[in-house]
Amino acid sequence: MDHFDYHDGELCAEDVPIARIAAEVGTPFYCYSTATLERHYQVFAGAFAGADALVCYSLKSNSNVAVVGTLARLGAGADIVSEGELKRAQAAGIPAHKIVFSGVGKRREEMKAALDAGVLQFNVESLPELEALNEVALAVGTRAAVALRVNPDVDAGSHHKISTGREQDKFGIAWADARATYAAAARMPGIEIVGIDVHIGSQLSSLDPFESAFRKVADMVEILRAGGHNISRIDLGGGLGVPYHETDQAPPLPSAYADMIKRVTGHLKCQIILEPGRLISANAGVMVSTVVYVKRSGDRTFIILDGAMNDLLRPALYEAFHRVLPVSEAAPDAPQSAVDLVGPVCESGDTFARNRLMPPLAAGDLVVFCTAGAYGAVMSSTYNTRPLAPEVLVRGGEFAIVRRRPSLDEMLAAEAAPSWQKP
Repeated sequence: MDHFDYHDGELCAEDVPIARIAAEVGTPFYCYSTATLERHYQVFAGAFAGADALVCYSLKSNSNVAVVGTLARLGAGADIVSEGELKRAQAAGIPAHKIVFSGVGKRREEMKAALDAGVLQFNVESLPELEALNEVALAVGTRAAVALRVNPDVDAGSHHKISTGREQDKFGIAWADARATYAAAARMPGIEIVGIDVHIGSQLSSLDPFESAFRKVADMVEILRAGGHNISRIDLGGGLGVPYHETDQAPPLPSAYADMIKRVTGHLKCQIILEPGRLISANAGVMVSTVVYVKRSGDRTFIILDGAMNDLLRPALYEAFHRVLPVSEAAPDAPQSAVDLVGPVCESGDTFARNRLMPPLAAGDLVVFCTAGAYGAVMSSTYNTRPLAPEVLVRGGEFAIVRRRPSLDEMLAAEAAPSWQKP
């Protein structure tokens, strides 16, 4: 469910016409709905009501401080993968004791910053990382709370670039090495073992891979406890999918996901940590773009937009599908024709869709890319010296710019010529 609907023929974000925002902000831009963010978080967190569960929103899906702050006010924690995300989470109002630090390549200075802040736990992904964390913790005179991320060798069945729980993936500690790594951790004076962590991938549309992985983790908890380790938390990651296409298999409901987790892990009496990201933010955001030209070449029609792959990378990176809607609603009987929706960047990969059926579009028309609130603005770049697209947050009948578009002068001011090039 989202709050982007046509009102009297004009697409609105909650009660604000998209065209009104475009007139003030310019395109391309991202637009997020407060009501959708709140609803998605409440439905997910509500599914775990009565359980000892902590919902840590995954900042990598959308780390805008206003978006994170919206969720912080509802009680969300944070799953972070960098010192920058730590600062964002804290700036948004999430206390350190609700923050878990994930990621396969944490640097020592990042570890120190997280220890100084007092994060809830580190999800450690290798023995070398564990050894480094032990040294950093001892240097600052503390112990680091740790859950080791184990790799259950379960194929999530999603796109190969977003599967993370297979043996060939870079993430986590191999299942066969888990017991030995926990034993090594127990011998380190700067490490406090508190739990176990697993994450098998993103955009899952079935509970079966989750259940397979979680059952293996539950068995490992029993084995580790028998070996004398204190396992009081299970971090189950995120990964529940969202529908991008009308024909996509409907992902499991949060209630079904929660029921499965309670059934598989309830006997362990552990705190459950959950890291939803896309599920919360994807349908809460759209990217808005303007048609620059309509170009006909042979039997193809190209809709050239001012938005590009640097603004929304997913189609170029993952061959991802996004629904595209005209801001001015087409008449029910309007003819549709196959077009290619492309951006202005000098790459053939700067293509959002090929042979997409669309109603008639002309230069100056506005279109929106749906389900763009996750892995949209956070993955953008300034390729071709294109300024980052601004971000807008809507609440009811009002909106605010929550990240402005930088000027070209500001972009260039961050660079400098070396001394030998100066007159």
